[in-house]
Formats: sequence, structure tokens, C-alpha cells
Amino acid sequence: MPNNSNAFSYQAAPAPRANEFFSTKLACETDCSDVYADIKEQTKNYILLDVRSREAFDKSHAITAVSMPHSEINSESFAMYDKDSLFVVYCWGPGCNGATKAGLKISALGFAVKEMIGGIHYWEDFERYPVNRRVTEIQK
Repeated sequence: MPNNSNAFSYQAAPAPRANEFFSTKLACETDCSDVYADIKEQTKNYILLDVRSREAFDKSHAITAVSMPHSEINSESFAMYDKDSLFVVYCWGPGCNGATKAGLKISALGFAVKEMIGGIHYWEDFERYPVNRRVTEIQK
């Protein structure tokens, strides 16, 4: 029977291959909902890193997040962390690869890391989860 489906214009992966793909994806990603649930339920056992610029962080960032721009991630900036530290990184959102760059650097340093998909855009604008803001004189 001919397949006219756009969704299946490419043959679906065999179940074992799909399982491996999705397992690997979930091993490297989490989402805003899971991170917020951990914060709310006080089960967060990782460091939430905002890897955007410090200026962007100062304007708005996810609650409990720490600022560490991805350009500053190196062995010296991570010397203070135990090797068993866990990290979740985020940047602006789907159109930004800062969290991916950060995840690559952090994992190369030997740390466990996940990317929070959606970034601050999904956290703040879609989910409307709490953020910390610094009000400047211009914003008043």
C-alpha cells in the first residue's frame, strides 16, 4: 500500500533504534516543567546554570539559577565544583545554541550535564514560572 503520509515520508526507525535515540535524548535534556517541579518539591540536586550574558541574567533569570556565561566555562571557572556535581544549563531558547555549547564544554570537563530545552523563553513566557529580576533606573 502506498504511503502518502508526510509524517512517515521517511520510514520509522525500528523500535530498538528509536528506543536508543529517545533514551540518549532524555539523558542529555530536561525541560522547564521538570526543573520547576524539582525546585518546588525541593528535590533539585543540581546546579542550574544560566549561560547567557551577565547582563541578560541580571534582567531576568530562572529562580535558583547561577550566572555562568558559556564563554567563561573552562577548567578554572569549574575548579570550585566537585566532579560529582550535576548541572542543568539553559540559554535564551530554541533559537540559541549557548546551552549546547555550555553542555559540550561542561561534559568535556568531566561533569554530568543536561540542557533545559526551551530556555528562559519557555520558562518565563510560556510556562510563566517565577523569575528573579533586577529593576534598573530606566525600567522604573
